[in-house]
Amino acid sequence: MSLNDLFFVILSYNDATNKKEMTLNCVIVDDNPIQRLATSKLINDHPSLNLIGEFNSPVESKRFLLTTSVDLIIMDVNFPVLDGFDLLDIYETQTTTTAPFVIITSDDKSQAFKAFEYNVVDFLSKPITSNRFNEAVSRAIDRSVMIKNLKDFNSEHIFVKSNLKKRKIYINEIKWIEALGDYVKLITKDKSFVILSTMKAFENELPKGLFLRIHKSYIINLKKVDRYDSKHVEIEKIKLPLSRTRKTELSQALDIIIS
Repeated sequence: MSLNDLFFVILSYNDATNKKEMTLNCVIVDDNPIQRLATSKLINDHPSLNLIGEFNSPVESKRFLLTTSVDLIIMDVNFPVLDGFDLLDIYETQTTTTAPFVIITSDDKSQAFKAFEYNVVDFLSKPITSNRFNEAVSRAIDRSVMIKNLKDFNSEHIFVKSNLKKRKIYINEIKWIEALGDYVKLITKDKSFVILSTMKAFENELPKGLFLRIHKSYIINLKKVDRYDSKHVEIEKIKLPLSRTRKTELSQALDIIIS
């Protein structure tokens, strides 16, 4: 059996599955009560949308948007005091959180060019049809899936096969790996997994500089080390054996990690 059957780094996701599982928390900002009602019906009829707020104006919605996790804003732009574009400017300058996706709605088609300068998902001309609304939402979901995939790609994790099941393990949750004959035991933050693999093969798949073989039977995550002496490395009050030949290498590796 090859190592690839047992252990590999994940590099891609199933977008179709992600889209089915995706739910966007959304807010309506529109001073027309009839339009708000129509938009709320479109949202409630869509399986991937969850309406969490309705507001008459950007002024009314400002505090909510700056203090609440919102994925999608469906907003008109024409308001008497603070228009929709002003709200987007305020959001960009007053929050460090990820900006929500925005769908602009208006009965003034000339606003479309300015809307896309703000990198909005779509511009919907009123009256809004269900087909155009669903197209715009689909674009928002596509963007959300893409961002999620990029985040997952950049956060290192592996798949391991344990008890005939493939399991996703985040690298930063691994505390140490120990040899068990023809198997290795993977100790994580919450669980342990027994995997058919050699220590050498497993060691070669781990990020260099983050893990170190401290003994013929132990590989440790250097970031999890609490203390060590001439004979042991301690991780969360568990003492693991340290080979004499590995002490200098351990000290140097920890100096790099700490710095």
